[in-house]
Amino acid sequence: MENVSQADQWMGGELLDVDGNSVGTIQELYRDLDTQAPEWAAVRTGLFGSKLTLVPLAGAEPQGEQPGLVDSSVDLVRVPVTKDQVKDAPRIDPDGELSPAEEERLYRHYGLDYSFGPSATGLPADRGAPGAGAATEAGADDAMTRSEEELRVGTARRERGRARLRKYVVTEEVEQRVPVQREEVRVEREPITDANVEQSVSGPEISEAEHEVVLHEEEPVVEKRAVPKERVRMTKETETDEARIAEEVRKERIEAEGDEPTPRR
Repeated sequence: MENVSQADQWMGGELLDVDGNSVGTIQELYRDLDTQAPEWAAVRTGLFGSKLTLVPLAGAEPQGEQPGLVDSSVDLVRVPVTKDQVKDAPRIDPDGELSPAEEERLYRHYGLDYSFGPSATGLPADRGAPGAGAATEAGADDAMTRSEEELRVGTARRERGRARLRKYVVTEEVEQRVPVQREEVRVEREPITDANVEQSVSGPEISEAEHEVVLHEEEPVVEKRAVPKERVRMTKETETDEARIAEEVRKERIEAEGDEPTPRR
C-alpha cells in the first residue's frame, strides 16, 4: 500500500479494475484508525455516477497516464478486483463508521480474509473522527434500516451511423429526329416558243458545252451543354421512440426470528 501522503492524491482520481477498465471516481477514502493507511475507497459508480460503492484498496497501485481512458491530469489507481465485483458489491452507507458485520460482508464479497477482531476501519479521511472502535450493527436504538434499490434511467447520445450525398455520372443514349434538307438535280425540258426563241438562237448553231450546278445538303450538328436541373440537400429529423428497460432491483426484508411476541390485548 502507498504511504498516507501519496494516497491523499487519489481523491478525485479514476479507479481501474484488474483488467484496466474504468470503474468510477474515488470520492472518499476509509482508513485504518491505528495506522491511517487507506483500506477502502468510496467510488462513485452507476448511471450518472449516482451510486457510492466501497472497494478494497489492498494491492492498489497507481497507473500513471493512460491516454484515451480519462484525462491525463487525473490520477489512475488500479485495484485487483473486477468491475462486476464492484457492480454487485453490498450496499453500504458510506457516511459513518463500518460495523464489523458490514466489513465482514464486504470482505466476503471481494474474496478477502476477515477476522472478527476489533474493527480498524473508521470514518472517511475528511471526517477524521478520533477513536478506535466501530459502531454496532443495529445502532443505539435496536432498530434496523431496510433499504431498496431504485432504478434511475437516463439517455446517452451516441453515433448510430452516417449518411452522405454523392454525385456520380451515368451515360444514356438520347434519340431525337431532326429534319434535314438536300438539293437534287431535276432535268426540265421546254419547247421553243415565240417567247424564248431569241434565247435559244443566241449561241452558235452547233457546239459542245457544259453547265455545272452546285448541290447543297443539311447535316445534323450536335452541341452538348450542362444545364442545372435541381438542388439536392440533406436534413436531419429527430424521431422519438419508446424503449423498454428491464432491470432487477434488490430489496431488503426484515423478519423477526425466535419466540413469537405475545399479542397485545
